[in-house]
Amino acid sequence: MHIGVFAGTFDPFTVGHLDVVKRAAPHFDRLIVTVCVNPGKGDAMFSLEERKALIVDAVKGIENVEVTMFGGVLIEYCRSVGASSLVRSIRSGSDVDYERMLESVNLRLDPGIETFFLLSKPELAHISSSLVRQLIGLGIAIDDLVPNAENAIIKNKIAIISEGDK
Repeated sequence: MHIGVFAGTFDPFTVGHLDVVKRAAPHFDRLIVTVCVNPGKGDAMFSLEERKALIVDAVKGIENVEVTMFGGVLIEYCRSVGASSLVRSIRSGSDVDYERMLESVNLRLDPGIETFFLLSKPELAHISSSLVRQLIGLGIAIDDLVPNAENAIIKNKIAIISEGDK
């Protein structure tokens, strides 16, 4: 069985992330989308549980995709679920250097786990979780940037932020 892992902080999960899942899923028997804790990214807008729920909502109907959460070393997580592949996306040239560094570290930890890169579609390359969080903070609509803007989790978060601005 060929298992792939698409890992990220997904704070929040965007239409760009969903596009990667849809394009990667047919190449695996199982594609695990896993929400990671990244201490280097600071405070998250959405909790791990909220992010997982948003992703579950976004990927429903894609048969071979499952959603998990984890904290720790990604390669160890891949080993624990029997994954032989990592899926990563590249939006711009600046992503290439960062992803290359991660791939080098991951190969050093386990040369048997291969990384596959998907280039973002040009029309989605500008979308990032950071951008979405900034727009939420400014009260600007994000309907075309996340796959489930009508989800109660997102609506509640926007309401809480709006209330805090008053």
